[in-house]
Amino acid sequence: MAATRRSCTRLSALLPSTSNALFRTQLPRVTARVALSTRAGVAGLTFTRGFINDVKPGSNVDEIELNESLAPTIDRSRSKVFSSADEAVADIKSGSTILSAGFGLCGTADTIIKAMAKRGVENLHSLKAVSNNAGAGPYGLAELVQNGQLTSVILSFLGTNKAIEKKYLTGELDVELTPQGTIAERIRAGGAGIPAFYTPTGVHTWIETGEIPIRMGPPKEGSKMPTTLQSGNRRETREFKGKKYNLEHAIQGDVAILRAYKVDEAGNCVFRYTTGNFGPMMAKAAKCSIVEAEHIVPIGEIKPDEVDLPGIYIDRIVPATEEKKLEVKKLREVEGADQGNKSDAEQRRERIARRAAKELKQGYYVNLGVGMPTLAPSFLDPEIKVWIHSENGLMGMGPYPTEEEVDVDIINAGKETVTILPGGSTFDSAESFAMIRGGHIDVSMLGALQVSANGDLANYMIPGKVLKGMGGAMDLVSNPDQTKIVVLTDHVDKNGVSKIQQECSLPLTGARVVSTIITDLCVFQVDRVNGGLTLTEVAPGVTVEQVQEKTAAKFKVADDLHEME
Repeated sequence: MAATRRSCTRLSALLPSTSNALFRTQLPRVTARVALSTRAGVAGLTFTRGFINDVKPGSNVDEIELNESLAPTIDRSRSKVFSSADEAVADIKSGSTILSAGFGLCGTADTIIKAMAKRGVENLHSLKAVSNNAGAGPYGLAELVQNGQLTSVILSFLGTNKAIEKKYLTGELDVELTPQGTIAERIRAGGAGIPAFYTPTGVHTWIETGEIPIRMGPPKEGSKMPTTLQSGNRRETREFKGKKYNLEHAIQGDVAILRAYKVDEAGNCVFRYTTGNFGPMMAKAAKCSIVEAEHIVPIGEIKPDEVDLPGIYIDRIVPATEEKKLEVKKLREVEGADQGNKSDAEQRRERIARRAAKELKQGYYVNLGVGMPTLAPSFLDPEIKVWIHSENGLMGMGPYPTEEEVDVDIINAGKETVTILPGGSTFDSAESFAMIRGGHIDVSMLGALQVSANGDLANYMIPGKVLKGMGGAMDLVSNPDQTKIVVLTDHVDKNGVSKIQQECSLPLTGARVVSTIITDLCVFQVDRVNGGLTLTEVAPGVTVEQVQEKTAAKFKVADDLHEME
């Protein structure tokens, strides 16, 4: 396939008086090839979607060339079907922005990623990637990170990706942590020709203020905490009907890589269950979209009403040769099996989950965060039916599967195997978070590191210790007026420090968002408008004095205080 036509302009013709110092100020990290994925101004001039080519230390600005496009050339006259992933990625250029689909390992284009890795850092480098969490362990984008081919990523969650976490904390990789729903909507907007939009997600958090580190460095002498070398970008804000919103800019890519179950030769795609998480929107937002297909079929074999992604968005099709991988295989416990003596921690979790189940009413649409919230449905009255939503694109989530029911393409937000109940549905991540931000979910349950007396929630970061990312949590609490936010948490942490604080000292997930706090000791109702806690229930055997002793916030005691059921 022919290479993209090269369109270059010598900066000397445009910037005869520009100094190296100014150039370094505008582009703080100059490597062999540096992507300019957003509009970057230099000395009053604006360049769009170019990259600096062949920059060496000490280069004079006059020697630098600006290329206007990195995307492979698309030849509409030839077949979209390529013989292999190696052939399809051969003309991907260094410095490209790659949109990489997948949620954990579900829907990840591992065949294409391996083909990119095979090209080696000498032929393909300085890549920027956009992905929800870049795979897990050694799989997904981790291979490109290990090779040194990836220099920056936009993610919502680092998860178990140790390679990315290590390079981030040591300054070898730039990481822009972004809420999951915001990533999805930025990509969707990019594919729809919308340059920017306002969202409630991340308001009054470090997303708004730009304080989450993008580039880290070694700790200073006498400190164990990594140094922040570059922080994020402060968001422009605006009020609509008295409510504050952040401005977010669309994301577009040079190349999108995704995996589908079935693809016809016209490029029409079918996804199985939760594999369609980010693939459809990423294909729409890239100049060149490459799909690896488990089954490539002739045109006409996929009926029009079965198409999940129309072929207009797909440019190249390759056979998927890498086996699908499962991150967490979780099986349903056999009913009546002896579970033995439960630990104190297990008993506390069950006490909290049992009380949390009472927040779920007949017909509710409910989102359950990872961990303790997932236990709540097991304590529901059998007569009460609710629809459980999972942020990765699943409504009507059922229990964990038996060994025979395990399907690698059906997972929950914790990347665990689950089942889908009759009447359930699957959809992409943009659709999933539209349900959340739009207030269509009745109740959302999350865990916490800290909760304040006015309903502030901190649950994703401990500076210098825990920096995994926020995942979808900021989106889940973005519309607390229409979606009730219930926190499930131990009353104190492992060091005996109260999680219920007058004010949160950790970075916020959301401000004034929590309505109810359920702990192993009690239940608090939160006045989000005026601020303040009211103790409404205590666990069996727990006194008000014990709650006061372990609570670092002021609270009132309800006149009808009663025992937790």
